[in-house]
Amino acid sequence: MSPHLVVALSYHGFGHMGQTAPIIQELKHHVPNLKITLRTSVPKHKLFEKFGKDVSIIHQKMDVGMIQMDALNIDLEQSLQAYREFHRDWESKVTTEASVLSGLKADLVLSNVSYLALAGANKANIPAIGLCSLNWADIFKYFFDGKIGAKNILAQIKNGYNSSKYFLAPKPSMSMPSLHHMLSIGPIAQLGENCRQKILSQANRPNDTDIILISVGGMDLDIPFANWPRFPNTILLVPDTWNASHPDIMSIQQFNLPFIDLVRSSDLLITKPGYGSFVEAACSNTPVLYLERKNWPEIHDLTSWLKKKGKCTLLSYSSFVAGDFHNAIKKLLDEAPFEFNIKPTGINDAVARIRQCLL
Repeated sequence: MSPHLVVALSYHGFGHMGQTAPIIQELKHHVPNLKITLRTSVPKHKLFEKFGKDVSIIHQKMDVGMIQMDALNIDLEQSLQAYREFHRDWESKVTTEASVLSGLKADLVLSNVSYLALAGANKANIPAIGLCSLNWADIFKYFFDGKIGAKNILAQIKNGYNSSKYFLAPKPSMSMPSLHHMLSIGPIAQLGENCRQKILSQANRPNDTDIILISVGGMDLDIPFANWPRFPNTILLVPDTWNASHPDIMSIQQFNLPFIDLVRSSDLLITKPGYGSFVEAACSNTPVLYLERKNWPEIHDLTSWLKKKGKCTLLSYSSFVAGDFHNAIKKLLDEAPFEFNIKPTGINDAVARIRQCLL
């Protein structure tokens, strides 16, 4: 009988999916008859792009995460209310989750990073593994410690995480004092192909054109692109959902390339601090201009790692909104070439632990 892995994914941007997908792809090589079910609210087309089309998908919201006002700012009041609602009648939720997992005949649950899935697996006596560079317990504590009802909610979140066999934390992870069984593993990233010539040919630009990729983890920004100045000998690639009108801007989607190929093919990435963008850029030898992301507990761990391992510079949000960053691009690109030589060793680290529990 084929073993069945049920994967629970947070949809707080695409980072949780991005961390998990390369592990699942590698795991398929070691367990060729593996049945995989994804439970998440991530759009199906993104799941098929990252995991392939040989997976089953159950569209379901698995956790709260944090409610974003936009890609860089959190709505704290709405987030706390969402947690209170999510944890209402908590034990009943866990019982329902256990019933769902039992009905799926799951042999193992892998969660990035839903604590409900882990709590349900524990109640159903199904082995489970947590995986992520962050966890919602320490995020929740950071923002809501001392708020009405927060103590009980935090205890339930912690119990969910600590009920799993392992919690795999890929470098660079945030500090996770709430977890009792965290295992540090190597970095996780997909590795793309260099399609630079294809992009420049399709854009009808000369070979010395700078390709600048702008992305903020699958979220949108409301920016007055039409007011930006021109960017000499440069094309800016942005998501088509931004509806950007500017002569130097082109839509990412028109090139019909996997996003990781765009990261590898670009001369520089402009992004918000996030695990996936930072580690993928470092593994692709792509320099980074990163936006301010105030009051987010991962920031120090992520930026200090990238400064040691890669080439990056802070870009103020005001400069970004004004389009005043061409000089920052040139300055970073003019620095001496540097091979980051970062390898995504966490993929095999995670696969080894998963196989121990699955087979």
